[in-house]
Amino acid sequence: MACFVYVLGSRDGAGVRTYVGWTTDLDARLGKHNAGTGARSTRGRTWALLYAERYPARAEAMSREWHLKRDRRFRKALAAALDE
Repeated sequence: MACFVYVLGSRDGAGVRTYVGWTTDLDARLGKHNAGTGARSTRGRTWALLYAERYPARAEAMSREWHLKRDRRFRKALAAALDE
C-alpha cells in the first residue's frame, strides 16, 4: 500500500504554521485535520496541503517524515509560498 508524507500550512495572527505527517489517504487525513479530529496540534485551524511525496512502504514514509520535521528551511520556504 502506498504511503504519503505531507506538509500542511495554516495562517493565523502570528503568521503561517506548518505540520508534517504521513498517511495512506491524503484526502481523508486532510479532512480529519480540518474537522478537528486529526493530531492535537492541528485542531482549531484550517489547513491546506502544501507538499506531498509518495512512498511504496510505510517505513520509508516514516523516515522521510522524521527528516522533514527537522528541515526547518524547507518548511519555511513552503510557508513563504502560502503567505504570498
